[in-house]
Amino acid sequence: MAGENELPAREAMEYDVVVVGAGPAGLAAAIRFKQLDPERSVVVVEKGSEIGAHILSGAVIDPVGLDRLLPDWRDDPEQPLTTQVTQDRFYLLGPSGGVRLPNWPMPRLMNNHGNYIGSLGALTRWLAAKAEALGVEIYPGFAATEALYGDKGEVLGVATGDMGVGRDGKPKDSFTRGMELRGKYTLIAEGARGSLAKQLIAKFALDAGRDPQKFGIGLKEIWRVEPSRFQKGLVQHSFGWPLGRGTSGGSFLYHYGDGLMAVGFVVHLNYRNPTLSPFDEFQRFKTHPMMRDMFEGGKRLSYGARAISSGGVQSVPKLSFPGGALVGCAAGFVNFARIKGSHNAILSGMQAADAAHAALAQGRAHDELADYENGWRASDIGRDLRLVRNVKPLWTRFGLALGVPLAGLDMWTNELFGASLFGTLGHGKSDAKSLKLLSEVAPIEYPRPDGKISFDKASSVFLSNTNHEEDQPVHLKLADPSIPIRDNLPRFGEPARLYCPAGVYEVVYANEAAKTDPRFVINAQNCVHCKTCDVKDPAQNITWVPPEGGGGPNYQDM
Repeated sequence: MAGENELPAREAMEYDVVVVGAGPAGLAAAIRFKQLDPERSVVVVEKGSEIGAHILSGAVIDPVGLDRLLPDWRDDPEQPLTTQVTQDRFYLLGPSGGVRLPNWPMPRLMNNHGNYIGSLGALTRWLAAKAEALGVEIYPGFAATEALYGDKGEVLGVATGDMGVGRDGKPKDSFTRGMELRGKYTLIAEGARGSLAKQLIAKFALDAGRDPQKFGIGLKEIWRVEPSRFQKGLVQHSFGWPLGRGTSGGSFLYHYGDGLMAVGFVVHLNYRNPTLSPFDEFQRFKTHPMMRDMFEGGKRLSYGARAISSGGVQSVPKLSFPGGALVGCAAGFVNFARIKGSHNAILSGMQAADAAHAALAQGRAHDELADYENGWRASDIGRDLRLVRNVKPLWTRFGLALGVPLAGLDMWTNELFGASLFGTLGHGKSDAKSLKLLSEVAPIEYPRPDGKISFDKASSVFLSNTNHEEDQPVHLKLADPSIPIRDNLPRFGEPARLYCPAGVYEVVYANEAAKTDPRFVINAQNCVHCKTCDVKDPAQNITWVPPEGGGGPNYQDM
């Protein structure tokens, strides 16, 4: 692209608070800040084409965050959470059958009664309307691609990406310069593995002294099921089959609304076998004898995937930096055991807004929001995460048969006595370093999809409504283009072609039969912005950066 000095200057707009990301954390921060001081200015920038377009979650929602943010939310006829949990089931699956686990030994925090099933995308649209009614400016379709820094290295705001840049990096006739959104404080609410959060964590060493963040990939479909199979309010989780040894994860299945069923599968990204495909494990799960009946006669409506932070309290980085803070899933506030994060996202947004409001009232700007960093561990967020801090490490160390019962015991002792027999266990190495060599594993063979219950990636990506302007720079950056074929292919079989849930990465041979002259191909237009490649690539050679604003999936009520 032409040098910076050859481009027109960016227009700048000044605000008290700039929020990056219109998910539950970012919108909660904006709403709370306006509640505290209606005269202050807040802007929210969102890379999705509309609010909710990039939001994907299970979602069983603990209402504690909403109760704090908007106490009368249940009385609003427009609010989208209308299905309360009525049944809670847990299953351990084997290849041909399974067993339902009794509810009574389950730690109390695993009880979903009092929670709501619904669409987090719909909830964010409702929250956005609440924010705009308070005077918050919200700009969807604009990706924040750059942090702006002052003379002392403090964050002054963000810049949105230029529009109308060709694949060759040169401006097209449609070129439009990005905007600078400058704020006294900038809150990063991009979700798990956000590009700006990743840069800021590295720049300010926010992860120093913390365990590496851990991740899972969550894959989800929405089905309209046969009326005879619909059980409104049912929440069902399973673990076990189809995942084998060295791999952990599980399924969720939620009935809500008018005949809708959300079904999903989470594979923890510390899996070891490089031939594993999370997408195909999900498709295989639906064919299990105890699950298949749920889908018979139904219709698949949508599909999507997203990386999920799961390191918990050990992996939460320092949250404040000069000029701003991390909130929500950008901070790693998902409760791994409960598969819930939206409640903590809302609470963290509120806490960051409280800290920013107090700082501005004191005449401060562009410094650290120390109250937010110092206070979250003693808050409901910290207590929520502390109860489950050893679940992931125990499962990783001891496997399903022993690790899960030990995790259950640990949750009980934390709940009843406020202490753990294990203290606080560490996570060890990052997910990128967990793969075994191809020569050390038995390759996994997956059955062909039947097109009725199990499907291929191409038809699934179609349902995600993913769209990118094709003539733009590839947003999946390779630090060294030779690594996929030179290193990853002989050592691991190039796992990117398998861990990607959207068919973005391929190894193409000049002679397919003889497997000669391999070439690494990036189909960036298929990308659903899950960020799995940024997490799992064993060489850490792939960096996900935002494409042109508005590109990516256009999820409908995911």
